[in-house]
Amino acid sequence: MFVDRAQVEVAAGNGGNGIVSFRREKYVARGGPDGGDGGNGGSVILRAEAGVDSLAGMAHRKQWRAEHGRPGGPHNRQGRSARDLTLLVPPGTIVIDEASGLEIKDLARAGDQIVAAKGGRGGRGNVHFKSSVNRAPRESTAGELGESRRLTLELKVIADVGLVGLPNAGKSTLLSRLSRARPEIANYAFTTKAPMLGLVQVSPDRSFVLADLPGLIEGAHAGVGLGHEFLRHVERAGILVHVVEPLPADGSDPVANYRQIRQELRLYDESLAVRPETVIVSKAELPGAEEVRERLAAETGLNVLAVSAVTGQGLDRLLAAVTRLLDQAAGE
Repeated sequence: MFVDRAQVEVAAGNGGNGIVSFRREKYVARGGPDGGDGGNGGSVILRAEAGVDSLAGMAHRKQWRAEHGRPGGPHNRQGRSARDLTLLVPPGTIVIDEASGLEIKDLARAGDQIVAAKGGRGGRGNVHFKSSVNRAPRESTAGELGESRRLTLELKVIADVGLVGLPNAGKSTLLSRLSRARPEIANYAFTTKAPMLGLVQVSPDRSFVLADLPGLIEGAHAGVGLGHEFLRHVERAGILVHVVEPLPADGSDPVANYRQIRQELRLYDESLAVRPETVIVSKAELPGAEEVRERLAAETGLNVLAVSAVTGQGLDRLLAAVTRLLDQAAGE
């Protein structure tokens, strides 16, 4: 199950206590203090890991606690420090402190990590308090408490190219044709309920990650139809491929539909309005598709492509256009 948001409580381990102890051996007078220090408590670490593609593992368990450090022992023995608890999340996970609402860390790439809750330091044994005027100290310190906090984890899918458009515009079919991804495909709105990623192999040494993003509807920027959940994933896509259906089932105007989605993107985040974009008319095998393509070209001033995932029409031109935009973005 794909989960892109989770709320968890993380608690680090407490440090072990230092102890009061004195060396007592036969024939050794005034052995002196030998109380050992406590071990450090374990920290809770969040790390982005390649291959992890959902927050489902975090959502099914609300509390994550690291172990406590062990107390010190006699003969200057230090208590065992606890192991850190490392939680693996997908690259693209944003860590937000629930209390303040502030973003703590963006784990954008595999290997990025953050100490979400730091373990407490172990306490000091009485050996540390020995002095010239205090030969037999009976003092020690307790271990520090580990940090605890509530976090909100939000996943923003990372893709080179994102497919946007109204529900049932043909995005899933296009993804399945261009990559080996196998999204659910059906003739009803909101077939795609979660982002689906596919690797598009343009040539033996060239590829890019394509994301089929759930369809947007009017009011998405205000949260209508889970709009915020969907639009969050658009932010990560460096290039947008806007898919326009030539003959919508509801009889709406394709050009007006294009304007509507552009407006939703702009209202959600102004930067999305200037994101590099390729506009395509899907289902080019249908009658009237070419007329819609010409109207969109006049509307946008772009080289709008007619594409058919069924017949293969225009797919090569689409890949060439996307590759060109990726090259331009890499050169900036």
